[in-house]
Amino acid sequence: MKRTVKTEELAIKDLSPELDEKDREILKHLQEHARMSVTEIAARVHLSPTPVHERIRRLEESGVIRQYATLLDAQKLNKGLMVICYVSLKQHDKKAGLKFIQAINGLHEVVECYSISGEFDFMLKVMAKDMAGFYDFHVNRLSQVENLGHVQSVFVMGVIKETHKIIF
Repeated sequence: MKRTVKTEELAIKDLSPELDEKDREILKHLQEHARMSVTEIAARVHLSPTPVHERIRRLEESGVIRQYATLLDAQKLNKGLMVICYVSLKQHDKKAGLKFIQAINGLHEVVECYSISGEFDFMLKVMAKDMAGFYDFHVNRLSQVENLGHVQSVFVMGVIKETHKIIF
């Protein structure tokens, strides 16, 4: 017996929760100051604390809010040199890619890693104390990663814009 499939069954459902204007306001305030209390947020979005708390919990559970973070001043922590490293791999199979990713996750100097398209396979954001610190990282740690093909390093001269805020 043949079964016909309705087009509604084939539709891909959006797994993200429906966000209303209050959710958006709450997220805006949390992006500005993640340590803002539920009571403070409630006053700003004109709700009582209980529904604000429930909304925040729902946003956390759904993954809209992934984590809370403290942004640090790299200069004040003696990590003033920022370098963007474009990396290509020798081999491009799944196993080789996973090994590279595991290795990068173990390098504390790498603060961000993106899989990218184009001439290179990955883009790394690396923080070091100074040029000597980056040289040591590059020669003794990064270049020792298995399957590393080519690395092109770009030294950041100044930060024009740096934000983690998503405007929606």
